[in-house]
Amino acid sequence: MELSRRSLLATMLAAPVGLRAAEDEGWIPLFDGKTLNGWKAQNPDSWKVVDGALAADGPRSHLYYTGSVRDSKFRNFELKATYKTKYGANSGIYIHTKWQDQGWPAAGFEVQVNNSHGGENQYRERKKGGSLYSVRNVYKSFAPDEQWNEMYIAVRGKWIQIRLNGVTTVNYVQPDNPPQVDKGFQRLITEGTFALQCHDPESKAWYRDIRVRPLPDNMRADMPFAAPVVDQNYIDWLTLGNANMPLVDYHTHEKGITKQEMVANAQRLGFMYGIALNVGKFHPANNDGAVREWLATMKGLPVFTALQGEGREWVQVISKKAMAEADYCFTDSMTWTDDSGRRMRLWIKEETQVGDRQKFMDTFVDRTVKLLRDEPIDIYANPTFLPDEIAPIYAELWTQSRMSQVIEAAVKNDVAIELNNRYKIPSLDFVKLAKQAGAKFSFGTNNSDGNLGRMEYALQMVKGANLTWRDIFIPHAGGNRAKRWKL
Repeated sequence: MELSRRSLLATMLAAPVGLRAAEDEGWIPLFDGKTLNGWKAQNPDSWKVVDGALAADGPRSHLYYTGSVRDSKFRNFELKATYKTKYGANSGIYIHTKWQDQGWPAAGFEVQVNNSHGGENQYRERKKGGSLYSVRNVYKSFAPDEQWNEMYIAVRGKWIQIRLNGVTTVNYVQPDNPPQVDKGFQRLITEGTFALQCHDPESKAWYRDIRVRPLPDNMRADMPFAAPVVDQNYIDWLTLGNANMPLVDYHTHEKGITKQEMVANAQRLGFMYGIALNVGKFHPANNDGAVREWLATMKGLPVFTALQGEGREWVQVISKKAMAEADYCFTDSMTWTDDSGRRMRLWIKEETQVGDRQKFMDTFVDRTVKLLRDEPIDIYANPTFLPDEIAPIYAELWTQSRMSQVIEAAVKNDVAIELNNRYKIPSLDFVKLAKQAGAKFSFGTNNSDGNLGRMEYALQMVKGANLTWRDIFIPHAGGNRAKRWKL
């Protein structure tokens, strides 16, 4: 069956109204709202029907669909389920899986249900709701707890799509030779049944309106983009994502590329993007209205939103309230004013006068420490950047003392240090010293055009400094910026 882009879009946007209308459009209920008929649990005591919903409440258990629809074997399909979670809950919907009498389902994929679960013991779960667990992870929550949310999952050939409350969180096109980086699980598009997860006794979740629309097994659909190339870069990032490292490029711009193209690129490669708006006194976005107008264009997209402060004047033209409406803020020390009152932008040769190199560096470090202390930022971007005149002697000028001053200020003020792909900074020596001091890091491209790369330098630093998920920044509600600046 060939499905055109137009008919595919119409199918995806079709919204059944009521159960009878859903059945008329090919949607079939898998749960009768009254009993566990057609479902089989590993631990039956963990599942009950409460107020028309399947309630997960008890020790770890997975509830498998074993009913008569398609003999509980599904290859291509659309699935809808409405769910609600208690604060701190972790759950999931499995697809293409098969019955196991105990343990985590090894076959198929888990679609993560996790709005606020923090993890267990020393582990902090980074994969949020709408993730295709460990294959295409989402690090931002798009669903609230204590409310009903709608999950949509579709498999068409080698394409898995996930929508959470209307936000398309995942478009995964499986490559011809998909690597299996976690040998305990077989995350492959094949066929199988569905299962719901009761993760632990504290993870209470409810599911209702579970419906499937089977699609032909031999259907073919236009993919949203080409499958990713499975090279070492792809395997390395997939492995790190499986190990809980947030794969987010926090420093991207709409330069030579649209936000929709950016989302497609991120979903193809397995990243998320933080898209930033440049704000400052000498930029078009120099007031709260401009910030809010831009933020409105980001609604419904599976991205983080950021403000990049330009120059030291940005804090004078954007209110803290408007700053707080973005997911995070960042700046760099590439624009500053020296002791004589000269304002310099270090990437512009005509504006930069180095003079005495040691004095220049001491002033530069001083200005950097001050902005880390005084500006409401989460990330220090383009760290250790030097103008062309002195860039060739970077290692000589960035002494351990100077590096330590910047690192100490970043750690003290809870500001992450960016691993910058465009300028390939900071140095590995700086990163190792910062890790030792307890710094957090972020990945950032800082693209000047439509080429966003694949965070190659960040990967190099991760390997060289043995960084783990614990070392990587992730935006969090009520974090440092909110506390320090009363946002």
